[in-house]
Order: sequence, then structure tokens, then C-alpha cells
Amino acid sequence: MAPDASHDSARLELRDGRVALREVMPEEAARMADGAPDGLRWIDGAPGEGTVVAARMVTKAAVAGQHRPHWGLFAILRAEDAMAVGGMGFHGPPVDGVVEVGYDLSVSGRGAGWATDALRLLTGWTLRQPEVRTVLATTEPDNRASQRVLGRVGFRRVEDREGLRAYELTEPGTPR
Repeated sequence: MAPDASHDSARLELRDGRVALREVMPEEAARMADGAPDGLRWIDGAPGEGTVVAARMVTKAAVAGQHRPHWGLFAILRAEDAMAVGGMGFHGPPVDGVVEVGYDLSVSGRGAGWATDALRLLTGWTLRQPEVRTVLATTEPDNRASQRVLGRVGFRRVEDREGLRAYELTEPGTPR
């Protein structure tokens, strides 16, 4: 089944099977940057630290007039009940055909495949955008769980960057 994409005004929402991604708008990100749930029901009561950091990135870009819709933060939701289990998004808009992605799962959302499903959904959408050729992701060398997620989605390891393991995806991932 092809993923569904919908836009309510400027908000991008993607859904495929059990997972949905809901774009966090700049005004929502500003509240989330302070750790507030901002109207979402979070599996652990509030967004995780990585999601809060990403919300701060969106807020900073919006204040600077550099935010581009669809190239920020998304809440990872269980499709069945809209419970937020984490955050996923971009470090900024594409530059020279490359966009960097990052993600964070709430502690209670880990180990159930949410990151894999959400990353597969987001990268599928991303690589259909004409300005993107490559999706980049980096992890700490000891973050084996994240490296396994990247591998399952089809990312391949490339040269390390600034002490981090780097991975790239150039075509939509398929289950391994």
C-alpha cells in the first residue's frame, strides 16, 4: 500500500500502516522546545530530549526567517491512537541535493520498530522530492540500535564525519 500524504494548510502528514508522521509547525515547536507536549499525547508524558532539541532547531530557523515547511520536525505517531512515540525530521532543508535526517524515540517507544517504520515512511517521501538525491544520517559510534534502524531502511555506511558514523540513502528503502 502506498503511503498517504495530506496537507492541512501547510502541515504535512504522512501515514503508512501502523505509523504516522505529523509535521510540527514552528509555533508548536516553540512550545515543544520548552518540553511541553503541545497538544500531543506522548507515550512518556512529554517529548524526549532529542525531540526537544529538534524543536529548538525549528524555532531558531523560524525566528531567523529560514524555516521551510516540510523540512523540520515531525512527531512519530501510532496510527491507531495518535499516541506520540518520538520525533523525526531534518536538520534543515536540502543543500546541493542532500538532506540530513535525525530521530529520537521516547523510552517507552523503543524496541518496537517505530523508528524503522517512521524512517522508511519519511525517506520514501523525501526521495520523491525533486530537490533531494541523498538522505544523510549520522550516529554516535556506540549507538548500535540507531545503526540497525538505518540498515533496515537501506542506508549504507559512508566515510565518518566529525567522529560520527555516517550513512546515506539514495533510493527509497525496502525492508531487509
